[in-house]
Amino acid sequence: MENKTVNILGFDFLNSSFNDFMENTKQRIDKRENTFVVTANPEIVVHALNDQKYTDTIKKSDYLVADGIGIVMGANILGSDMSERITGYDILLDLLSWGNQNHKSAYFLGAKPEVIADLKKIIPQKYPDLTVSGYHDGYFTDSDEIAAEIKQNQPDMVFVALGFPKQEYFIEKYRHVNDGLWIGLGGSFDVLSGHVQRAPQFWINHHIEWLYRLIKEPTRFKRMLALPKFIRLVKKQKKNEAK
Repeated sequence: MENKTVNILGFDFLNSSFNDFMENTKQRIDKRENTFVVTANPEIVVHALNDQKYTDTIKKSDYLVADGIGIVMGANILGSDMSERITGYDILLDLLSWGNQNHKSAYFLGAKPEVIADLKKIIPQKYPDLTVSGYHDGYFTDSDEIAAEIKQNQPDMVFVALGFPKQEYFIEKYRHVNDGLWIGLGGSFDVLSGHVQRAPQFWINHHIEWLYRLIKEPTRFKRMLALPKFIRLVKKQKKNEAK
């Protein structure tokens, strides 16, 4: 796959269809190529702009994908045709299905203990032919111990749902122990386990999934303020590039 990218505020976002990205990712997993994927929304970008360590970590990833309609909007403002999001949750579902069909292995790290407890019930039921290399919730003190377990089991895919920036820091620090896919997935385990409801398809299709989540979780309002800030910064970037 030719890696077409769009530079948004200094970050090179992959400009690809979901299907092309997934096909390429599966090929890399089959070849046991070490792959670090960051799924980023405007909130992550705004945070990174104020945190050089996080910026450096993100830029070490193999793929930075647009998990948020705000990123697509930003690309379009800059004149690039980015037509679709590549969300972490959709990646997870697709890889679980593919992994089940092809007898792959996966390690699940992150979320609350009760979420992981439910995943332990759901994964074997929905994906019986997927080998689970391990589960661990996001409440741990010894990250080296978890990395050692991943190194011993050598899973094809490591799903890390610790929230940013913790998940990206963990991956960047330990990806060398296992040549497989490493991807940060935020709150995806919460949705997969049924603890959080994803927006109905209508909201997703009309690019207002963020509004559905805000209605369901009003406490997210402060976090949502990152979107208008992000858009302002992108417009400033466009203005500067036009000079």
